[in-house]
Amino acid sequence: MTKELISIIIVILISVGCYGQNKIHFTPTFTETNETTHKIPKGQEYTFGYLEVLENRDKPDGNKIKLPIYIFKSRSKNPKPDPILYTVGGPGYTSMRASKYMKYYKYLDDRDLILFEQRGTQYSKPSLDCPEWAKVVYESNLPNFDPSKTDSLFQKAAYQCNKRLRNSGVDLNYYTTNQIAADINDLISVLGIKKYNLLTMSYSTKIGQVLIRDYPDKIRSVVMDSPLPLEVNYDEESVKNLLECLDKLLCDCEINPDCNNAFPNIKSRFLKYLEEKTNNPLEVKIKNPNNGQLETFYLKGKDLIHVFTSASTSSVPDIPLEINKILNNDLSSIKKQLQHLFQEPGNGVGKGMRLSVWCAEENPFNSQEKITIETNKYPEVKGLSPTVFDNDICEIWSVKKVDDIENIAVSSDIPVLLISGEYDELTPVKWAKSMTNNLKNSYHLIFIGWKHGPTTNWSNPCAMEAANDFFNNPTMKPNPICFSEIKSPVFNTVEK
Repeated sequence: MTKELISIIIVILISVGCYGQNKIHFTPTFTETNETTHKIPKGQEYTFGYLEVLENRDKPDGNKIKLPIYIFKSRSKNPKPDPILYTVGGPGYTSMRASKYMKYYKYLDDRDLILFEQRGTQYSKPSLDCPEWAKVVYESNLPNFDPSKTDSLFQKAAYQCNKRLRNSGVDLNYYTTNQIAADINDLISVLGIKKYNLLTMSYSTKIGQVLIRDYPDKIRSVVMDSPLPLEVNYDEESVKNLLECLDKLLCDCEINPDCNNAFPNIKSRFLKYLEEKTNNPLEVKIKNPNNGQLETFYLKGKDLIHVFTSASTSSVPDIPLEINKILNNDLSSIKKQLQHLFQEPGNGVGKGMRLSVWCAEENPFNSQEKITIETNKYPEVKGLSPTVFDNDICEIWSVKKVDDIENIAVSSDIPVLLISGEYDELTPVKWAKSMTNNLKNSYHLIFIGWKHGPTTNWSNPCAMEAANDFFNNPTMKPNPICFSEIKSPVFNTVEK
């Protein structure tokens, strides 16, 4: 055999071997475009574009998804080199709405800020919308709806949305927290960022935990506003958390002389009222704005507790007053809230993504026995489901359970600031406290009298200021002057 023939054979073998090993390769890309999701106010410098990544990273020739990204330029002439990446909660909520309000974000005084849209949410391509689900939510809230049909209609909606999304080519198994974390890591690599800071809130704090576990090298510091620990089984205790926060607020009213004088024994009276209405629902008649006819709603304790759950931080001082109005049969506020139920249903934006995350990451780790107990344990709100999605819905959605590691606490020495609202029933203070045991360089700030999402409390930007101070010096617990000025709420005793 000649040397020439041997060389040709070797070349052929090498070519075949390389082709077999690297048949297809995909590299994430970021492409700038003049197209934006929102109109950005004048004076704010930014870049907008789309990050293109694989839907399933094990299939280089499979579906590609596009995620909109804003890179807002710092207002500083000499910005710090490590930008902040911000993505919001949900799961299923869009981050892009924040793009219109950058003038209020203190972070831009010091750094660039990257606004990241999670896969499957409103402005991503594709967006996993479920108008079928939104329609059933609307129908089930109308006064003449037969509650015996609730389960079957939601199951049907889940089936229809699932089938439509799968028929369009979407693989619902890959819309999970760990895939979103990988998307963020890809973006950081594509942009050539050496170090960055992470700002997360509510559900996206889970993304933050996965990032510091799986991709820690480039993370300088993390802020987790209203954190949701990976290891918590949310659905098993959500009703308990709600009642604990309500109890805390009403006890604070009772130890305040003015509040207690105006609304004596408000806690026991309200809880007794809720239990009474659970057994004998409150009848409320309101005019249907669509046809002018009177409609009758029947409200139980699980509905009436909405007076607490619907309140924002800014409306906390009015909660005892609003409860007292209900106890005195002043239903004006309730009627105003019920009017919103006649609004036409939306498009179920991001609902498919929410279903995929919850049914892959939360539902599989739940104890259905505990959920049944939680649903019926408290006579004041008996029948209030603690679950985001019932087990039957997740069986229909039919996505793969994530690995067990996604339900295990994350340990890290990366500097982390945990921020809680004292009256936050969605992600209670106790959860953030538990996380400090595993996050060795963490600090915890509790905002007295506040509810969920302190960094987005536009009437008082103190939590945002604390977060920004932490980004500037993550080795120290932030202590802005405004934080020491926050006291227990002064409850209103008369309507303004």
